Amino acid sequence: MSVAIYPGSFDPVTFGHLAIIRRAARLFDHVRVLVAHNPEKCGLFSPQERVELLSAVTADYPQVTIDVTDGYVVDYARQIGAQCLIRGLRGADDARAETHLAALNRNLAPELETLLLPAESDLVAVSSSDLKARAQRGEALTALCPEPVARELRVRFGKDALA
Repeated sequence: MSVAIYPGSFDPVTFGHLAIIRRAARLFDHVRVLVAHNPEKCGLFSPQERVELLSAVTADYPQVTIDVTDGYVVDYARQIGAQCLIRGLRGADDARAETHLAALNRNLAPELETLLLPAESDLVAVSSSDLKARAQRGEALTALCPEPVARELRVRFGKDALA
């Protein structure tokens, strides 16, 4: 069985993330979306909240499961027998950073491949940071994330009366 891991902070999950999950689910028998938690960074959502949001928005994909780690992604990959890391690319800056990260991961785990998937053209500008900034300003979020995520962002920023 082919197993891939799609690691990220997912703080919070966007339509860009979901597009990568959907594409990876067509390529692999099982995709583990991994909330990579860095205890030294403070996110808007707790790791468990991110897992819950991801679980809700990927419920229609039986071959996708969600987990969390605060360790190295390559160690987690070895533990579950994954063959591939999935990474999304939005542009040249992402490509440069992700190529560097892939090389580092290859040094740590030469048996683990990294697959870089470019974003769909209409999702290139979608990022979790932008999504949070728009939510904080009370702007519309429906083009950037699923409704359960938008709802939680509106609550978090005290904009829950807004549509």
